[in-house]
Amino acid sequence: MAKISFVDLKRQYESIKPEIDAAISEAVQRADYILGADVELFEKEYANFCGAKNCVSVDSGTSALHLALKASGVKRGDEVITTPNTFIATALAISFSGAKPVFVDCDSESYNLDVSKLEVAITKKTKAIIPVHLYGQPAEMKQIKEIADKHDIKIIEDCCQAHGAEYRQKKLPVTDVGCFSFYPGKNLGAYGDGGAVVTSDNEFAERIRELRNYGSKIKYYHSCIGFNNRLDNLQAAVLRVKLNHLEKWNNARRKNARIYNELLEPYGVITPKELPNRKHIYHLYIIRTNLRQQLMAALTNAGIAFGIHYPVPIHLQEAYNELRLKKGMFPITEKISGEVLSLPMFSELKCEEIQEICRVVGNSVS
Repeated sequence: MAKISFVDLKRQYESIKPEIDAAISEAVQRADYILGADVELFEKEYANFCGAKNCVSVDSGTSALHLALKASGVKRGDEVITTPNTFIATALAISFSGAKPVFVDCDSESYNLDVSKLEVAITKKTKAIIPVHLYGQPAEMKQIKEIADKHDIKIIEDCCQAHGAEYRQKKLPVTDVGCFSFYPGKNLGAYGDGGAVVTSDNEFAERIRELRNYGSKIKYYHSCIGFNNRLDNLQAAVLRVKLNHLEKWNNARRKNARIYNELLEPYGVITPKELPNRKHIYHLYIIRTNLRQQLMAALTNAGIAFGIHYPVPIHLQEAYNELRLKKGMFPITEKISGEVLSLPMFSELKCEEIQEICRVVGNSVS
């Protein structure tokens, strides 16, 4: 077992155990397991947290992206632009809609979509852009929105790693639609899969509600081909409890990141940089080094867990061989994929644990 966990969900549970146990017990006693009271209440509370009119919960972040694309009218033959430097679910949602994913390289500071390369990727087939707020740092949304508006293209923000992150002092999403994942390891995580579409467009929200529930507004009456993508009530009960702690947890992550940055500064590794007009919530704490293999060995020997996010860019995944994209087409993403390493990051991480991690990093790369 690792001496220091990558994410310690048990430690988090112990810190809020009475609240979680009571919420689950109450939900079980009500026995309203599908689209029950906790789902309705969580949707209102999370919409309010994001500063939006609507939150429609679903069963995963992937489903949130897929349904948002479907509700936007994206279909077979269309193109949707995103970045190859993200988890594959972003591209899979595009494929599920029948559209073709078109990739734009990331930049070397934020690791998000490089806006300077966005407009040249737009064609007559482009129907949407999915900027990813990777690792918890918002993408450059002002410029992305200007380009999207110029070409009359829909924006669907992938906020799956960015619960509570801010761009220009506004919580995400800052445009019409944002998609979230509540996978257990996320800053706001359920005890299983979960997700949501957040929007201030009431008509769009109704389309998502219909699509997530078999294409039905009224039971046994189906107006469109829909899906079974509902968030279950027990997960909503857990998320309601955790939402009350999210700001505190995000602030703790930000404090941990500052400690990491200060302690790692002498060792020459590239640490995360919070860019102007952003509030980074550090879903992941990513460093870069060209000595990754020896660092991985040192961390393993010390009993310190770590991650690689992501070792193979999407355009080089076997699943997307049909796109015929070659190595070298997205050089920044490819360079980053060979250098990034994710160190332990969670709100309950102790200062002395960060000190030990940084000591091992320093001894390995110095």
